[in-house]
Amino acid sequence: MTHPARHRQRLEESPSVKTFEELFAELQAKAAAGTPGSGTVEALAKGVHFIGKKVVEEAAESWMAAEHEGPERAAEEISQLLYQAQVLMLATGLELKDVYRHL
Repeated sequence: MTHPARHRQRLEESPSVKTFEELFAELQAKAAAGTPGSGTVEALAKGVHFIGKKVVEEAAESWMAAEHEGPERAAEEISQLLYQAQVLMLATGLELKDVYRHL
């Protein structure tokens, strides 16, 4: 097992940082508008099974990046996992408060 302290380094901050709440609001708006060409809208049209497989895929990639590729790649993969989790929330009609009450 790799110790987390070995991988501590300053990660670069993206100029377009969004909070979890801001991302969810953006995705809700895209879903409601049916924004043409939106990956979110396309995923929602494919349904929960498709989105669930993406969640599992991104979880595995997050783990592998954390294990073998370092903090920057792990952060990138975890951001994709969080995105897919939010798309799954939209597909199942969940709001942030529905999830937050279980934290």
